[in-house]
Amino acid sequence: MKFAVVVFPGSNCDRDMYFAAKDALGAEAELVWYQEAELADYDAVLLPGGFSYGDYLRSGAIAATEPIVAQIRSAAEAGKPILGVCNGFQVLLEMGLLPGAMLSNKHLKFMCHYETLIVENADTLFTNEYEEKEEINIPIAHGDGNYYCDEATLQQLKQNRQIAFTYKTNPNGSVGDIAGIVNEKGNVLGMMPHPERAVEELLGNADGLRLFQSILTHWRNRHAINA
Repeated sequence: MKFAVVVFPGSNCDRDMYFAAKDALGAEAELVWYQEAELADYDAVLLPGGFSYGDYLRSGAIAATEPIVAQIRSAAEAGKPILGVCNGFQVLLEMGLLPGAMLSNKHLKFMCHYETLIVENADTLFTNEYEEKEEINIPIAHGDGNYYCDEATLQQLKQNRQIAFTYKTNPNGSVGDIAGIVNEKGNVLGMMPHPERAVEELLGNADGLRLFQSILTHWRNRHAINA
């Protein structure tokens, strides 16, 4: 399995994402510059955190207008796993691949610490290595992480089981305590916490590694069936 880590001007978690996929998970991975990327050759696309284009206009708004967006959309339509973390989540929202929008944290302060997440749906290609309702510890680092959607969209997310993770203690005001959601098809995940920063016990926590292992497990099962 081969991962593409898309790098925009202002990405600053791309190396962490690359390390998680290549070194911690042991899969093939490449950093791809957004203007030169050809995503058709990759099995999964990772959109890292950071501040693409300095978060001018809105977080992720400018990155979501780049030509590479058409390739990301094609990969999503083909059923490939698309993971957007923090700024990557914001880009997916701006692209319209996921519903809702991102607001500033309720206390208008940048937050950087561990949060306890609850795995709300362990039956996705991103969460199959977790247990339903399992509590995991994943770091957050954001100023605009207050997820918002209207009531009708929230009910739709619940009915379709599109809420992958919630916060045990909501740090930023996100509606429904939401920390991460998937699209209706289940192959696009956006989340504000950083699983790529929690992939080694040496660093104090490996709870995030199972998210990447889930993607790999899904890919192996899918290709074994199709072989």
